[in-house]
Amino acid sequence: MIILATAWLLILLVKTVLTLNVIRRERRQKYQPLFEKVTIIQPILSGDPTLASVLETNVIALEQASFMWLIDDNDAVAKNIVNHIQQCYPDKKITVRSFPQAPEGINPKAFKLEHAWREADNEVILVLDDDAILSAAALAQLLAEMREDTLVTALPYYTQTGSRYSALLAQFVNDNSALTYLPLLPWLPPLTINGMCYALTTKTLASVGGFAPIQHHLTDDLAMASLLNQHQIRLIQSTALVKIQTHLSNGKKYIQQMHRWFLFATLLLREKPLKINVLIFLLQGLHPLLLWLMLLNAFSHPLIFIGCLAIRQFAIAKVQQEMTADIRARPVLSLLSELLQPLHLFHALCNRTIVWRTRRYRVLDNKRFISDE
Repeated sequence: MIILATAWLLILLVKTVLTLNVIRRERRQKYQPLFEKVTIIQPILSGDPTLASVLETNVIALEQASFMWLIDDNDAVAKNIVNHIQQCYPDKKITVRSFPQAPEGINPKAFKLEHAWREADNEVILVLDDDAILSAAALAQLLAEMREDTLVTALPYYTQTGSRYSALLAQFVNDNSALTYLPLLPWLPPLTINGMCYALTTKTLASVGGFAPIQHHLTDDLAMASLLNQHQIRLIQSTALVKIQTHLSNGKKYIQQMHRWFLFATLLLREKPLKINVLIFLLQGLHPLLLWLMLLNAFSHPLIFIGCLAIRQFAIAKVQQEMTADIRARPVLSLLSELLQPLHLFHALCNRTIVWRTRRYRVLDNKRFISDE
């Protein structure tokens, strides 16, 4: 038990110290807003009850930015929502584009982005998911950190919107976001990008062919990161926060969401060399496995286990406090979330069919996925 606890605590403390160093270093910077040069492109699909409030929040907060909303021809709910917001804010720069269903084997998000981005008339394009809320301060930081031939991506955190399953999903993201994306930045470039929110110049996007090269990839964020790396475009992981507000109505929705994320993680591992996979396992995959082993030995060494849990909660809470005051401490949910991670990974390895809102895909690899209706 002592060996298990020592190894587990060592991994936790190394990640925590490195993460805090990155956050505190970035916090010393000052950023000036330049919102008038950015077009925020949002592929929109109805289904989440918070969609209208999230879109409206961004319009109000980022008042000088231009918005381009991309909806589906057959999505009447999304059409009603965006039309209503346009009517409520006639002075805002909002453009709505509607598209047919993406062809078989084409990523629906990348399909809409490719057919829309050239219409953006600003210097910078920011891709933002329809469940993401970006503050003016975060946008200013992203724009300040961006350079020519770079892509800068935000750091996500979740807010709970009612159900216990939403809280469990939020806990997973809030416990792991900073500790996954930030620790190795002083030595290694980001392995991928956060597809929920990223920005690059229109010129940089044009230089890699827009979104056309990634339309056949299921994980568009991983595909975009790989495409930019091939063209020597630098990826920048920012500490600027993007808040995600998603409502999960039941346990089935939670399982589907986690299954999709973990399946996407396996696709990332396939594309990385062995040494990177080993590093990911040591920093991310080994930790919940060691926690399970400690749990199984907890009755024979209760004080050691309780002490480790106390240190764990202190470390996670410290990182979250450095990120934002919006994140609430939920020790029980936090522990449950980490213990569930190996089960989610096993599920992703065994079941290659994902549910993406109203769509089902059979995933063969990142470039081969078919509708499974």
